[in-house]
Amino acid sequence: MIFNIQQNIHIHMIKINSIGNSSVFQIGSSGVIKALSTFSNTGGYTEPAPQLDNEGESFVPFPPTG
Repeated sequence: MIFNIQQNIHIHMIKINSIGNSSVFQIGSSGVIKALSTFSNTGGYTEPAPQLDNEGESFVPFPPTG
């Protein structure tokens, strides 16, 4: 079965609070979305990152919402 879909989409504002490695953000239609997971060392790192020294500081990974 073949579907021909024609769409006009107007987006004035999109707010995405968080996105992860396996997130899918879709606008419109798609026939099939196949899962793909890859792990890449794009920085060429050879050892783990050093531990944070944050005594007396609070670590906030994302800006607060709201």
